[in-house]
Amino acid sequence: MKLLISALILFPFVAACGFSPGNIQSRQATDLEARHIRRIAVVAPVAPPPAAQAKNPLLGEPSEKKSERQDPGEVLMRLVHSAMAAMPTWQIVSDGEVREVSESVSPSNDMARLRKIGELVYADAVLTGRVLRYRERVGSEIGVKSPASVAFTLDLIDVQRGDVIWSARFDETQKGLSENILSLGDIRERGIRWLTAEQLAHDGVRKMVNQLQQAIGRIPAS
Repeated sequence: MKLLISALILFPFVAACGFSPGNIQSRQATDLEARHIRRIAVVAPVAPPPAAQAKNPLLGEPSEKKSERQDPGEVLMRLVHSAMAAMPTWQIVSDGEVREVSESVSPSNDMARLRKIGELVYADAVLTGRVLRYRERVGSEIGVKSPASVAFTLDLIDVQRGDVIWSARFDETQKGLSENILSLGDIRERGIRWLTAEQLAHDGVRKMVNQLQQAIGRIPAS
């Protein structure tokens, strides 16, 4: 088992876990500020249909119970909405309003669907995401066999024009400080521990939303 503490004298260096530099890549339209993005709807992508479970031939029921683990895509967009709503710069459409409108829009073409939802909730832009990897840690916050590993993208779409005006990708497998000495700056924020996949995703979302705020946050609300 890979332990955070290998020797008492090395504890401050071995136990601290953090992010590698360059784990977030982003790009934006050159005229992003001129788009006047003030009201944003956070919309989850259409979830794929659940795979059919094998039935027990004797009982006529699924041989395995349905997993209670929450869908990673739902986790991601919940974290995004929470982080966005905490920022005073923009107006975020309520979760309930987006969910109600989404149910009435056909999921046929994703871009058309996102723009339609944005129009119906009077949003200037729609922020959506996609989970590329979501691997939970194996172990506890003080020692792991395998650390959490998460990768996802976020895209901000201009509802009126239908183009992506800001995009970012987060990709991180948590490492111990002994493997990545440049992660010292994150210890103060998270403490000395191994994160769960959701905690790792939350840190990535927070940093990405901060980047987005720097890009469009200087525009005053009307």
